[in-house]
Amino acid sequence: MDLRVALIGFGTGGSVFHAPLITSVPGLRLAAVVTRAPERQRAVRERYPEADVVDRADRLWGAPGAYDLVVVAAPNRQHVPLARAALTAGVPVVVDKPVAASTADARSLAALSAVRGLPVFPYHNRRWDGDYVTATRLIAAGALGDVQRFESRFERWRLEVKESWKESTDPRDAGGILFDLGSHLIDQAIALFGRPARVYAEIDTRRRGATAPDDVFLALTHPNGTRSHLWMSATAAQLGPRFRVLGSRASYIVSGMDPQEAQLHAGLTPKDPGYGIAAPESHGLLGTPDEATPDPTAPGAYQDFYAGVLRTLRDGAPPPTTLADAITGLEVIEAAARSAAEGTAVELADQ
Repeated sequence: MDLRVALIGFGTGGSVFHAPLITSVPGLRLAAVVTRAPERQRAVRERYPEADVVDRADRLWGAPGAYDLVVVAAPNRQHVPLARAALTAGVPVVVDKPVAASTADARSLAALSAVRGLPVFPYHNRRWDGDYVTATRLIAAGALGDVQRFESRFERWRLEVKESWKESTDPRDAGGILFDLGSHLIDQAIALFGRPARVYAEIDTRRRGATAPDDVFLALTHPNGTRSHLWMSATAAQLGPRFRVLGSRASYIVSGMDPQEAQLHAGLTPKDPGYGIAAPESHGLLGTPDEATPDPTAPGAYQDFYAGVLRTLRDGAPPPTTLADAITGLEVIEAAARSAAEGTAVELADQ
């Protein structure tokens, strides 16, 4: 029997990054979508006629046993309250990034998860970007030797400031580019090299009319000596390489973005031919200045996150992502804010 999924939120996150993936995984069924806006309710009924449309999240908890998984794709300040409500109702939960606006809130959620014996899955879908999967494969295979520096960028040229909670300076909204794009970049570095020992940050607000950070650089020092240099910006007039991974034997350099986000926005899903496939001309280069050759980019597969969630819930397999990694990511964000304010590197305490 398929696991019944209730999706809370049908904005960009719910409609683009969750619903198409949930419905592409055999064994999962989108049973309900929570959204209040009439136009979004109509969109749900048109695209997913088998799903119930619910106007308030609290209506989900009135039917014990009706759902096997809740997905929280609401604005950031609602992540923890909605996830706690799901756990209290006895339902495992997927929470979009960032899981919480603070490490304290994330730890409180972890404590409830442990008490209830129910998993919380952070939605760190960028672990299934094709270029990141390729970099991970090359590093694991030793093709680069010892990784000395891991450079990673999410850069954009978007000077117009759109009115949104993402531009909020209220700490409860977890607004700004460090929480938004930075959550992905930090998570990828943690997944590859583990918890950093030291964090240095430069955090700026550059666009006219902006109040939340929109241009950030992070330098993470990992215990094995690898340094992760992470850039996220809305003000990059020229875009740097997506990854530049420098090792003792070779490097891996790739530009451009994984195609899945653009494909999902265009209405494609993992069921469509060509989904997640990077164009050959965008494949990265592996080698040295004397000899470098294209290395085919692995297919991107955000749907594999939900396939992993299904295996965990149905078969007891290890979770595809852990709340512990999300908490470490929030510790890095908080250390980054302190570093930028004080103009110095900040040591992370051992766990």
